[in-house]
Parts: sequence; C-alpha cells; structure tokens
Amino acid sequence: MTDSTGAIVVGIDGSAQALRAARWAAAEAAPRNLPLHLVSGIDPTLGYYGPSLPIPQDAFDAMERVVQQQLAEASAAAREAAPDLAVTTERVGMPPVPMLIELSQRARMIVLGASGRGGFEGMLAGSTAVSVAARGACPVVIVRGDEGQSGPVVVGVDGSPTSVSALGVAFDEAAWRRTSLVAVHAWSDMDYATIVPWEYALLETEPSGQEQARVLAESLAGWQEKYPDVSVERVVVKDRPRRQLLEWSARAQLVVVGSRGRGGFRGLLLGSTSQALLHYARCPVLVVRPQDAG
Repeated sequence: MTDSTGAIVVGIDGSAQALRAARWAAAEAAPRNLPLHLVSGIDPTLGYYGPSLPIPQDAFDAMERVVQQQLAEASAAAREAAPDLAVTTERVGMPPVPMLIELSQRARMIVLGASGRGGFEGMLAGSTAVSVAARGACPVVIVRGDEGQSGPVVVGVDGSPTSVSALGVAFDEAAWRRTSLVAVHAWSDMDYATIVPWEYALLETEPSGQEQARVLAESLAGWQEKYPDVSVERVVVKDRPRRQLLEWSARAQLVVVGSRGRGGFRGLLLGSTSQALLHYARCPVLVVRPQDAG
C-alpha cells in the first residue's frame, strides 16, 4: 500500500456518502497542509459467482474500471472543495475493514461516509463505519448531517482515560476551526445502572452535582492553558450522555467522543454512547481510542 503516514485517509466505495466524506476530508486537510489519500478495497462477496465458480476475468476488469472511475470522481470532488490540495488515490487488494484498520496505524485520521453503497439515505451507520471506528488506531470520523454545518465542537467527558484522549483531540479540532468547545459531562447514565447486578446498584450512592462538576474541572485542567484561544463552555447535567450529545449534535459542527467510556466493559470495543452517535448524530462524529488501546 502507498505510504499514508500523516495523511487524512478516506474510504471510497462509489456511494454518495463516500463523496461527501471526500469533500469533508478535503476541507479538513487543506488548512492543515495535510495530504489526502483516497482508497478503495475489494468487496469480499464479489470473488465468486454461484457456489464456487470464480468470476470471469473480463468481469473483474470491468469492475476495476468502475472502481477507478469512482476514485476519479472522489478525487474531483475533493479538489473542488480544496483546489490546491495534494490528493492521491489507490486501489488496495484487501477487504475494506482490514485495509482501513491497517492504514489507521500510520494515518492522521480516517474519514468514512455514514453508510456505504448498500445503505439508504437516513439509515443507520454501515458495518464498515462501525467496525473501523471501533478498531482504528487513529481518530475516525463518520460524516453525518448537513455539509458545511457551523457551530461549536462538542466533546463528551466522563473522567475515563478514553475521554481524556478525546478531550485533547477536541481542543485541537476547535483550535484549527477557530470555534468554541462545549465540554459535556452527563452524569446519570441509567443504561449503565440497568446492566450491573442489582446488588451492586443498591450499594451505589449517586454523586452530587458538585462532585460531578469537579470531575469535569479536573478533566479540563491543563487543556485550557495549552489552548488559551479556545473558548470553553462547561455543561454538567443529570442525563444520559448519549441523549445530551445527540441533542448537541443538532447545533454542532463536530462531536468528539471516546470509543468507550466509564460505563463500558473490558473487551467491548465501542460503547453505547459512541454507537448511538454513529447511528443518529446530526453532524460528523469523531471517535477517539486511547493511545495504548490494543
């Protein structure tokens, strides 16, 4: 594969959502002087025709021509959004998910459409988007909502190591976009209470709002000094995190969230809050995994 170190990488599959992702990524890459790399993988379901008969060579050749056309269209869309941007394209002989996860080891960011070629407008995020967001080594953006949506950058904070990583990315994004940051700490996640044994729930005492405000303040400590030009609004509210972040997504230009927060179990790659945002957010969603995640 082409060296994509430090690039913003976009998965292309010929869908309208992928073209939107290419335009969004181009607008992100240009002001940061980052290269844009558009990639297309091989659909593993297209290898055979019938029970075990391989597809004829001419059919493969026709498919390759279609893919190259799709990459050319995505490249044109990216250059329309950012005319002077360095754009490269590549057809990789791997299924999309392992291809993108491998590229995420070196990329600055992976960008995907909310649903791929098999999806429908307004439906849930596709399997590729969810899988890469759960396992990608670098930040992964799922492009949702209206193009060119304005507003602040919104980040979910729960005091977990993953949300600390998300905070750093969110401050950086707000600084590049020259916009404000809204740090949301929603501290009554009833979904979590329903999935632990009731004996433990009886032992739990709900922390006060003052204590939860302290959690947010401690999480933000140091970041505002590092990014003095970023205005920060603190939101501490007794509510489910996903409901708060989904509401904020209607008036944000980007929502940043950790892949798994304090309510997750070891071994789960993607928490319920990040899952809900990938499926229902009304703006692009950036999912961050902790640096030492395996």
